[in-house]
Amino acid sequence: MSGPSPTPAHEPTRQRVLRAARQAVRVLAVELGTPTEPGTPLFGSVQNPWLRRLPYLVAFGFAVSLLPTTITILSHDYGLGGGLAGALATAQTAPLLLAVTRPLQAWWVIFAADILCALALTGADGVEGRAWPWPPMVIVGYLALMVALSLRERSRTLIAVWLTTGVAGILFEPRTPDRSDGTWVLLFVLTGVVLMMGATLRERGDAQRKLIEQETISEAERARRTLLEERTRIARELHDVVAHHMSVITVQADSAPYRLSGLPREAEEEFGSIAATARESLAEMRRLLGVLRSEETERHGGPEKAPQPGIGMLPKLVEGTVRAGVPVELSLPEDRVPLEPAVDLSAYRIVQEALANVVRHAPGARTRVSVTTAADGSRLTVLVVNSPPPAPSAPLETAGTGHGLIGMRERVRLVDGSLDTGPLPDGGFRVAAQLPLAPPPAPAASLAPKDSGSV
Repeated sequence: MSGPSPTPAHEPTRQRVLRAARQAVRVLAVELGTPTEPGTPLFGSVQNPWLRRLPYLVAFGFAVSLLPTTITILSHDYGLGGGLAGALATAQTAPLLLAVTRPLQAWWVIFAADILCALALTGADGVEGRAWPWPPMVIVGYLALMVALSLRERSRTLIAVWLTTGVAGILFEPRTPDRSDGTWVLLFVLTGVVLMMGATLRERGDAQRKLIEQETISEAERARRTLLEERTRIARELHDVVAHHMSVITVQADSAPYRLSGLPREAEEEFGSIAATARESLAEMRRLLGVLRSEETERHGGPEKAPQPGIGMLPKLVEGTVRAGVPVELSLPEDRVPLEPAVDLSAYRIVQEALANVVRHAPGARTRVSVTTAADGSRLTVLVVNSPPPAPSAPLETAGTGHGLIGMRERVRLVDGSLDTGPLPDGGFRVAAQLPLAPPPAPAASLAPKDSGSV
């Protein structure tokens, strides 16, 4: 029994070629039928209002200048009828106004009008010896459309437009009239150049825009990280202050039964419970400090053992600043002012940060540090004012880390105070902080009894 006749060797190859051609046509159709951001104007995201209007002005200028020119050339030079020339010229130029918001849809209209114009010119009397299938005004309008198209559409769409333009020119080549100039090669090359240049400019603009967005995000993240680091440092410093008070409570509660005779058993148990709660609080604070402690602190051997400073150590701080080359005058209250540890520490750190900024950014500038109390004893005023630096000197740092002012604001906010900083008219700088001497009143909500079911 004989089998089926063998398939010719070239049949599979032909099928593969046809399949690839159909796939290519399908891809071209998808790319040419899927516009990018339809309805969004070119330069719509630009802040400058004149630049946003520029595409409309350019498109209007091309449409107004090309429309009468195209009608005149098609009717007088190529010999088309006036009505047909007007219709074709309108279809070839008016869609340029649409190209500002929908360039791919405008291309469909203009390209179809150009094809019809080329077909109409084949039977015209004046086409011999003239440019065909694309007259000069058609080339100008088409290239203007390519600029708008390249600034909006993706690369695959631009390649599809370019190839379609070339295929249309190739198909017209056998129908070229006698002694006429075949301009399809010229339009094909110029279209490719314009599309490539426009796509390059668009991609460069997109890259710059993404870079600016990334820099903005990085700057925000850097500011947030600086704020968190400063708050962590303040929390580590305040740990010593709070730990001291908790230690005092523990010792007093543990020693109460021995210092006070005749205490009831219920009182002794209450003191024992207070001491146990205080010890648990200290343990929790140490664990919290371990979380907040930075790697740099641990590399230096753990937390500092020295007590936290206050305004009583400002003379020593000023002395070190004077040795660094900054003349500083210090003014402190004559009578010792009892300060809360948090206020005392905040006042010292504010002066320390302000003097450090003077050393870094205005070396040699005369500086005055003043710590005063209000007449009613309600607040402490810390003022650091420096004059302009001497002319020959240059700042040691042109860009700071951002921790100085942020740290001052956080310390002032911690004690419910206020901070005012800024340059002076003569070129100096001023830091003024108002710190309350009495603790702020507790909110009314915190004084209400807690729900018995809360933990």
